Amino acid sequence: MDARDIILRPVVTEKSMNLMDDKKYTFDVLVSATKTQVRNAVEEIFDVKVKNVNIMNVRGKEKRVGRYTGKTARRRKAIVTLTEDSNDIKIFNCLLYTSDAADDMQCIDLRRPPMI
Repeated sequence: MDARDIILRPVVTEKSMNLMDDKKYTFDVLVSATKTQVRNAVEEIFDVKVKNVNIMNVRGKEKRVGRYTGKTARRRKAIVTLTEDSNDIKIFNCLLYTSDAADDMQCIDLRRPPMI
């Protein structure tokens, strides 16, 4: 399994942004991913050293539209702690594909490269 299949997207919330000061980064990961797979994927994609990985399962919530009920999809969040001597992950520090200024910044693209 490819590392980009395991890390789905970064979680951008107020709480996750506050955790970045402690070198903790939050990602949505594949539901079947283990801590070891998440550790290896983050180290491969972002070229950092991982100290610890905490994983939590988020249940789907019941949602209603009129008289119809359904559930949102369940997901799995991983909080990745980096070592003290490791570099920061720059994915949260730049604008992705929104302006010409983003071209000058060094950003990491989580999307797959285009198929030719």
